[in-house]
Amino acid sequence: MEKAHKKKYTAHEICKMFDVTKKTLFTWEKEGKISKVKKDWRGWRVFNDENVAEIKRIIEEKMRKNQ
Repeated sequence: MEKAHKKKYTAHEICKMFDVTKKTLFTWEKEGKISKVKKDWRGWRVFNDENVAEIKRIIEEKMRKNQ
């Protein structure tokens, strides 16, 4: 059985995808809202599909609160 290939995203890609700033993204990580963000050999954050799902959830919750 073949392993599912997990996509990896840079902070820049995530920011463009969700229209958020890096500061917001890193704050959510610091607050524990985004878990297990890995870093590459340069120390840059590398997000995965699980992180993307967490970010979607955060944004959806914020939108519900603002309605």
